[in-house]
Amino acid sequence: MSAVQGKPIDLHYWPTPNGWKITIMLEEAGLPYNVIPVNIGKGDQFKPEFLAISPNNRMPAIVDPDGPDGKPISVFESGAILQYLGRKTGKFYPKDERARVAVDEWLFWQMGGFGPMLGQTHHFRIYAPEKVPYAIDRYTNEANRLYGVLNRRLEGRDYICDDYSIADMACIGWARGWERQGQDIVQFPNVGRWIDTMLARPAVERGLKVAEELRNPAGISTPEEKAILFGQKAR
Repeated sequence: MSAVQGKPIDLHYWPTPNGWKITIMLEEAGLPYNVIPVNIGKGDQFKPEFLAISPNNRMPAIVDPDGPDGKPISVFESGAILQYLGRKTGKFYPKDERARVAVDEWLFWQMGGFGPMLGQTHHFRIYAPEKVPYAIDRYTNEANRLYGVLNRRLEGRDYICDDYSIADMACIGWARGWERQGQDIVQFPNVGRWIDTMLARPAVERGLKVAEELRNPAGISTPEEKAILFGQKAR
């Protein structure tokens, strides 16, 4: 794939940890992009035009007009988008197979564990209408375990896979919310150092600020928003 980007990439986005993965990558790679807001609290993710490119009714998703062979391509799922953009640009996703396997391992660790488990921690600690001690303990403890895994990995390393990569981009939006997850970052000094290193990168700072004015400081607060986000069934 060519790294030359003639037309901006359309980014279907909302300012959340999963959305920030992609804005950070786009900013780091210097790719032009248009932000198309997907208000997940109002149900934009269920609109037919969005489902056509993201059948799991989750943002982020992209449409790249300069895809393979110069033809447009849509990509959904944040990990797949990061890999696609890494291959496209040749940046932050190594070509050496051994190094790429390491990045893939930690990217999938985030996609399968660090993100979902921290998301459940947020849910039961902050959003659940009934405070269920078992659930709060279950997910807070699992978050603690995962921070321990990351802390061990970062021992003696500036970044998760030595060189800065999409694995770091995938994790930072979640990790910087450690306090909301009931964690004490002092317990994980390597993670704390890495968070500071990440937040000092100008492109990370820019990526985290994209459309920040759309984010409700109160979070998911209304019954309508909670019904949309937490009451989904098959459609």
